[in-house]
Amino acid sequence: MYSKADAQLIKKEFWSTFGNEYPRKWLLYNTKIKDVTFKFNVDNKKAYVMLDIEPKDENKRKIYFEKVESLKEILVNEFLTDVIFDREHYLESGKIISRVWVELSDVSLNRKTDWETIFNFFYDKMDAFERFFYENEDYIKDLEVNT
Repeated sequence: MYSKADAQLIKKEFWSTFGNEYPRKWLLYNTKIKDVTFKFNVDNKKAYVMLDIEPKDENKRKIYFEKVESLKEILVNEFLTDVIFDREHYLESGKIISRVWVELSDVSLNRKTDWETIFNFFYDKMDAFERFFYENEDYIKDLEVNT
């Protein structure tokens, strides 16, 4: 078991190592859609690459999620076969967001022997997510709803 300070050092080293080994400018928070972001995350059980849709306006959240969901066949067939969609994802804080993500099980931030596997997962999956997003960006950004 690690102390809180030890855990913070490991986390800092992990992210520094990832940044050094994969020196690339990721899309992440710069989707140009307010409150729609790409994220990396890793804990002691899994690694995740996520697209979080979390506008305060619930209607906007639903519209953005439905736009991404309407492209599910393209996302699955051309980019991420193992993608998961969750229209109402509950965060620990109780906040409801929409999330689209992929995960890698049985890896741990605390096992340095897993780091290369996690780094490769992050790189491959975020690259695929970004390519999907860029190809469909105009459609996803457009909030006009055709009735």
